[in-house]
Amino acid sequence: MEKHPDSEILFVGAEGKMEMQKVPEAGYSIKGLPVAGLQRKLTFANLSFPIKLWRSLRMAAGIVKDFNPQLVVGVGGYASGPVLYAAQSKGIPTLLQEQNSYAGLTNKILAKKAARICVAYPDMDRFFPKEKIKLTGNPVRKDLLDLAGKKELGQQKFGLDPNRKTVLILGGSLGARTLNLAMLKHMFDLEKEGYQVLWQSGKFYFKDMEAALEKAGLPHIHLREFIREMDLAYAAADLIVSRAGALSVSELCLVGKPVIFIPSPNVAEDHQTKNATACVKQGAAVLLPDADAVAKFKEYIDELLQQEEKAHSLATAIKKLAMPDAANALVTELELLLK
Repeated sequence: MEKHPDSEILFVGAEGKMEMQKVPEAGYSIKGLPVAGLQRKLTFANLSFPIKLWRSLRMAAGIVKDFNPQLVVGVGGYASGPVLYAAQSKGIPTLLQEQNSYAGLTNKILAKKAARICVAYPDMDRFFPKEKIKLTGNPVRKDLLDLAGKKELGQQKFGLDPNRKTVLILGGSLGARTLNLAMLKHMFDLEKEGYQVLWQSGKFYFKDMEAALEKAGLPHIHLREFIREMDLAYAAADLIVSRAGALSVSELCLVGKPVIFIPSPNVAEDHQTKNATACVKQGAAVLLPDADAVAKFKEYIDELLQQEEKAHSLATAIKKLAMPDAANALVTELELLLK
């Protein structure tokens, strides 16, 4: 919209998912499809999958016909499949944006007829035709492009002590059970060690975590349900503990701080572990498996906060993986397809 303000953009999402709230908040229209993913376990939800998929395919065909786009972009969510299938059936050019280091099933199927495939990791020709691939990176929030001089602001914003090392814990906006359990187990010891923690618990867990923290009475554990000013949180942190979703990894590369990834095991094709491993192979992060996280949480934090050389080496290496121009690179690809 910055480069082409007269463009018309329509989002399509999955009903009940976060995009149905976030997209209108950002000022864009969105249509919802009843599509959902297949559960890996045998559940009743899987019985409704074919019906939801059939309805979503019909609705997507209607949306594409009514909106009549010149170009359709898929980012791998549940709604991408039906919408891109409808567009490809009508001969409308499609661009896939694969955000992870391991391609999802939907994108692998759609790749056959896609005009361009934009990726965030090298060596993605394992999954896609090499001639269609463009390495662009994942677009991230603009305020993360420059964190210089924001550390003091961040400390003030979150009430942090400038004399204590700061650990930032991120489990995503909904929260991550393992990270919250690990904090409950180790928060007394973390404070006793002289650290302070800025802890995003997520909305599902916030009330329980708040009650536990109130009872504990620890002044240097700073709990938040959700952190909006992520640039200030990143700037204030000396160490970050995070899940390894595609956009989190892309942001953390830009931020350039030492990171411990605790990948979620509850995602398709275990892609978070693969995202984290791609960084670990470059000496750019530490991976703590979810199954070990509650037991070894403080041990891993101690190691990085007490070994400055190792922490510095990780921070330098992860910064080298950053692709700050991803949004522009993607727009360039869209322009080429529209021509």
